[in-house]
Amino acid sequence: MNRTSDYQFTIIVPFYNEEDNTAAMESKLSAYLPVCAASPACVLFVNDGSTDGGGAIVREICSRHEDFFYLELESNTGLSGALKAGFDNCFSPLLGYIDADFQTDVNDFNLLLPLAGQFEMVTGIRAKRNDGFVKRASSRFANAFRRAFTHDGVSDTGCPLKVIRTDVARRLPMFNGMHRFLPALVQMAGGRVKQVEVRHYPRLAGKSKYHLFNRILGPLGDCFGYRWMAKRYIDYKIKEDSLNGQ
Repeated sequence: MNRTSDYQFTIIVPFYNEEDNTAAMESKLSAYLPVCAASPACVLFVNDGSTDGGGAIVREICSRHEDFFYLELESNTGLSGALKAGFDNCFSPLLGYIDADFQTDVNDFNLLLPLAGQFEMVTGIRAKRNDGFVKRASSRFANAFRRAFTHDGVSDTGCPLKVIRTDVARRLPMFNGMHRFLPALVQMAGGRVKQVEVRHYPRLAGKSKYHLFNRILGPLGDCFGYRWMAKRYIDYKIKEDSLNGQ
C-alpha cells in the first residue's frame, strides 16, 4: 500500500540539482507539517535525476522524518515529468506542489487549503515578485500569451504553490510543458480554479533552471500544442454500470 494514503495532504517537492537548498527543505517542511491546515500531511520529494549530491541528502533527510518520502527518477525528465511522477504516486485526497527553491512560503498552503473543498484547484498568485526585471518581464509576456490561448483567466500560472484534488490531478492529460497549463487543464476537465495571493521571496541558494529561451520561446510552442490537444480532449461521464454490484 502506498504510504501517502494514510494522509489527508501530500506536498510534492520536485527537485533537480538543489543540493544547496536541502537544509532549507528539511527545516521549513518539518516545521510546517504540525501546523498544516489539512492534517495529517506528508512530504513527497521527487528527485528528477539530480547529478549533484542532493538526492543522497534527501534520502538521509527522509530517514529522519517519518512523514517524509521520496521518489528517484532514473533520468532528468523536466518539471512536468517530475510532477507527473508525483501525481501518479500520491494517494492522499489532496496534493500540493511547491518548488525546492522555496521562493514561495510553505506556510501559505494554509491560505489555499481552506478553499480546497470548494475548488478542484487553488493556485497562488505571486503578488509581489522578488525576481529580476528580465525574469518578471518575460513571465508577464508568457502569461499573457498563454491566457490568450487557454482563456483560463489565471494571472500567474507559473506560481509554484498549488493545491489540487488528487483524483483530478491524476486524470489530467500530461505532456512536456504541462506545468504551465495546470489551471487550464483542470478547467478543461470540468474543475474550478481559485486564485489566492501568496508571498514570494528571492532565491537564496542554487541556480534557476530557467532562462530566456525556456521562459518565453518554449511556452509559446507549448501553447500551440495545448490548443491542438484541447480540441481533441476526450471527457466522459458514466451514467450507469454493473461493476460494483452487491
